[in-house]
Amino acid sequence: MRKYILMGVQGCGKGTQAKRLCGAFDLVHISVGDVFRWHIQNRTKVGARVKRLLAEGQLVADDLVEEVVKARLDLHDWNYGFVLDGFPRNRVQAEFFLEAYDIDAVIVIDLPDAVAVERMLSRRLCSRCGLDYNLIQHRPKLPDVCDVCGGRLVSRPDDTPEAIRGRIADYHEKTRPILDLFRRKELIVTVDGTPPAEAVQAELRLKLGLPPPVVMPSPV
Repeated sequence: MRKYILMGVQGCGKGTQAKRLCGAFDLVHISVGDVFRWHIQNRTKVGARVKRLLAEGQLVADDLVEEVVKARLDLHDWNYGFVLDGFPRNRVQAEFFLEAYDIDAVIVIDLPDAVAVERMLSRRLCSRCGLDYNLIQHRPKLPDVCDVCGGRLVSRPDDTPEAIRGRIADYHEKTRPILDLFRRKELIVTVDGTPPAEAVQAELRLKLGLPPPVVMPSPV
């Protein structure tokens, strides 16, 4: 069983690397953001609390985040392990997690802030089917049109330059310091997030001692 936490500034490619790792090794990708979005879309009590806090411009309280993470992990649908993405975000959450669970590694994707800003400003979302695009790495065949459903591609509402810089500052202030806690337990594995996704995945697997990605031969 493999249990990993995936960390890094927004825009570093956590979601992409988590999906590749999970697909290759039958792991479950647990994105805390996705869990909250599910609660909001399904109008649960948790979703109502989260929606109210966000509308008021407040952060989701640690106890609510911990409750949601614990409930998700308690489903035990991760027979071969999991990749936890978007948690922990501060020292209180990190200490809660370490008291309750054991993990094999904390994977940190390192990316300069300027590159993170550029990537996030290039993100697009299909307004119809929700498919993610990035105008740097994953361009649609037709400008502003989804390859799958033909829906219109739009920027995410929270991907304004001011909001992006605020999230990056919040990461450096609250999240990055907890890496010292994991470092003392010798759990940290750092990879360079600037190369293409395939190269990042290869370095990640090498440092985790996992089999490398299968490279398909080019057609003759």
